[in-house]
Amino acid sequence: MRGYFGIGVEGISKPMNLGNLMRSAHAFGASFFFTVNAAFNAREVAQSDTSASTEHVPLYVFDQPDALLLPRGCRLIGIEFTEESVELPSFKHPSMAAYVLGRERGSLSPEMQERCDAVVKIPTKFCVNVGTAGAIVMYDRVISLGRYARRPVSLRGMPEQMAQSGGHAPPIGQRGSADHAPGDNDDSTRPAQPAHASSDPGGAGSRPGGAGGYQG
Repeated sequence: MRGYFGIGVEGISKPMNLGNLMRSAHAFGASFFFTVNAAFNAREVAQSDTSASTEHVPLYVFDQPDALLLPRGCRLIGIEFTEESVELPSFKHPSMAAYVLGRERGSLSPEMQERCDAVVKIPTKFCVNVGTAGAIVMYDRVISLGRYARRPVSLRGMPEQMAQSGGHAPPIGQRGSADHAPGDNDDSTRPAQPAHASSDPGGAGSRPGGAGGYQG
């Protein structure tokens, strides 16, 4: 998979949630992890971070959103329910990205949202745990940018391309090239139109009531 990604959280205070998110980041191959304005006990975090992710993935700690530093060219993507948020199934992940989630039972601060290059929402009926939300975003990145064949149309079926090539299929770009980051004169931050839809299932609704963060 081309590029890299990091993931972090703003204002988190529950060590179990932080540990779960860090463990998932390690499992999905994150290049770095970060916290912003967070309050946690490292020993308590280690109880849920059973993979000892900080021994393998760099952890950066920042006091405020304006102190957050990212590599050059790395796009900051907020995960938040807002009316303007792009639904995750329609989002084109930048090849170099940092994803940031909000605190438990809260939202990304206005200052953090202002810094984001794009804001994305997970199309669920209600908010999910911050650790779960992070894992969903990372999985979506892997399947949309990874070198995977299309899924068969049935449990025993095989995609036509794979059948023609002896069981192997070329990489697919379900949502276009990852080299075009949000805002680079393309439609990467807008939901895909039906006329251009790919095999993605598409958005499936949004949270009633507008803005809100992910639960702890």
